This record gives sequence, C-alpha cells and structure tokens, in this order.
Amino acid sequence: MEQEASRTILHLDMDAFFASVEQRDHPEFRGKPVIIAHPAAVRGVVSTCSYEARRFGVHSAMPTAQAKRLCPHGIFVEPDHRKYSQVSREMMAILARYTPLIEPLSVDEAFLDVTACRKLFGDGITIARRIKEDIRRELNLTASVGIAYNKFLAKLASDLEKPDGLCPITPQDVETRVHPLPISRLWGVGQKSAEQLKRLGLHTIGDVARMDVVRMRTYIGSLADHIYWLANGKDERPVQAEREAKSVGQETTFATDVRDVGFLETTLLAQVEKVARRLRKAGVEGRTLTLKLRYAPWRTITRSHTFPRATDLETPLYQAVKELLAKCGLSREDAIRLIGVQVGNLVPKGSGVEVEEQVQQLSLFDQPAAAPKVMEIDPRQQELSRVVDSLKDKFGEKIVTRARLVKREEE
Repeated sequence: MEQEASRTILHLDMDAFFASVEQRDHPEFRGKPVIIAHPAAVRGVVSTCSYEARRFGVHSAMPTAQAKRLCPHGIFVEPDHRKYSQVSREMMAILARYTPLIEPLSVDEAFLDVTACRKLFGDGITIARRIKEDIRRELNLTASVGIAYNKFLAKLASDLEKPDGLCPITPQDVETRVHPLPISRLWGVGQKSAEQLKRLGLHTIGDVARMDVVRMRTYIGSLADHIYWLANGKDERPVQAEREAKSVGQETTFATDVRDVGFLETTLLAQVEKVARRLRKAGVEGRTLTLKLRYAPWRTITRSHTFPRATDLETPLYQAVKELLAKCGLSREDAIRLIGVQVGNLVPKGSGVEVEEQVQQLSLFDQPAAAPKVMEIDPRQQELSRVVDSLKDKFGEKIVTRARLVKREEE
C-alpha cells in the first residue's frame, strides 16, 4: 500500500460535455434543459443532456421519445460529433501540458498520472486546480477532477462532487468516504452481480471490504477478488498512455485580446522555456516547431518550421518561433486571443537524426511562410541549460529567470 499511496492519479471528467459545448456556443441555451439526441429518429436515444434536463429524469441512453415525455419543453439538439471531437482534442492538449501519462477513456474523460510532475507543477490538488482553470479559461467549460493514489479511487472521486468538482481521496478517507457508498460504485459491479452481492447481505462498499473473499467467490467467481481489493482501497493498475507523446507544447489564452507584438514575443519566450525544459526532462528532442495564433474571435492559423537537426534548446527554438511570428505580418489592428508553440517530430536525445531538407507543414487555409534562419547550436548553450535545469530542480522554477520575463511579470 505504501508504494501505491505514493502515486498521484487524477481522473478528469467533463461536465455534461456535449450539452455544455452547445450551451457555450448558443448563449440562448444556457440555464435551459438541453438534450443531445436525434429528435427525428424513430428509435433515437439521448447521447447526453444538461444538468437542467437531468432534473426532469432525462439521462443518457434513454429513448428520445421518453425524454420528450419527461421534458416536453426541452431543447433537442442534433449531435455535432465533429465539433465535440475538436473540443476534445483541445482538452487533451491542455492535459498534455502537465504529464505525458494520459489514458483517455472517452472523448470527455481521462486518467492522468502526475506523480513525476509534482516537483514541476505542485501536488495533485494544485495540478487539478490548474487544469480546471485552464479548461474554464480557454474552452469556457467545466470539468470535475478526482485526485487519489490509484485509478479506482480517482474515478470514484471525480463523480462525488459534480458538476465542477474537485475531490481528493487519501488512504485515510477510504473508511469514512468510500465504505458508506453503495456496491454499485465498485468498478466491475453490474446489475446482475449487484443482485448476487445483495443476497449475501452486501449493500455498501464497506460490506464488501469486510466480507470473506472465499465465500464471495462461490457466488460471483473471480470478480470477488477484484472488488474485494477495490473495496479496501487497493488498485495497482497503471495509467496506460494511449501512445507515446508525439509533441510537447504550451499555449496561452489572454484575458483580453493582445495587439502588442513585443508582448507576444515575450509570451513566446516564456512558453519556449517551458517546452524546452519539458523536452529535456523527457529525454527527447524535436525537429519541427509550430507557432499557433488565434485571432479574435476564433480564426486560427499555424506556421511550422523543421530544423536540420533536432533540438531541445531555448535559443534555436525561440529564434525560429519569433521569426515565424514576424512572417505573419501582424498589425496594430490584429487582435490575438491565443498564442502557442509546439515542438513535434520527437526523437530520443542525442540520436543525431538530421533532416535533408526543410519542410513546412501548414493548415489547409494557411499561406506559406518563408522558413526562418536558425542559429547553430552552441555546446555552451547545452551546458548552460543543464546547469539551469539542475538549479530549478533543486530550488524551484523561479530560482533563475530571464530579465525579460521578470519585467513581464512585474507589468
């Protein structure tokens, strides 16, 4: 249990995801019962619904006809899965800022193992708050997050204080917060197995935790061992990333639109420092750098550059992204809502992989931008980065800060 308790696992679940996206995009829907379904389909079912609709008894997988009877004044909206998938990608990109160990469960929920990131971002509760705030600020949506030392308890916690919840569960909380819950909350207990357990006199998770596991096996077979350990707060399953991280990035959404190119450059410098540090901590280098700009209100463009050799250093990354920004030709009339930098085409550090020619990867509607000139990598920069990383690991992120960034913080 000691080794398991040393882990920090988050489970994030977006609140009424599809319905919340529609309420965000249609202000006239806010505060009203919104039901995502195919209203014209004879045998259609509800995909999801807002919390206002749930008060009338509407829920996911309910036949649309029944939902109409329960909530005749509800707003029925055809699902737009392309839009939901795009918002999901933006949400997952926010999660990836904090850890590469992300296990998506669906478009609107995921596990995160942030154990190795606590020195960089703070404890689990701090990281959860930062993620929730990023989602609120950048996507105008809310999420509920559970924090625990294993997957089962983290997922359980995320559902205890919905919507917009933040709920930690510690080893000391298992008996007081988990054991009183009904057995249906145990992962793997369905309606049939719940009925069998109730015939044994087991109604709560605490009942299962105190039950003789050998006796339970005679009723529900091998499931008995699984739920017995869960009921006692034990779950050693790791967070399994869907695939290796393909990129490392950082984005900033401004509270007010920005027209100052100098301020944008300084923001990029801060982002590049964070990205480069994360690359080095992960032991990888990147060959392709991408600048992302979102003009007010929602038009987004990207500009990319591929280096002759992969790098994890701030200087070449910043020089490249600054020149890409210059090629965008921003004027005082251009209002920028979001700016970001991403490094992709990752390779193990020191692999020496080179690219024969420079390639630009643009979004479908982007205009080509000339490739920026990139400084040669100086061994002294590599040594300096190692020293700075060591200082930050030992004394914290703010022990060494560029003068330009200090000035920005003071402003």
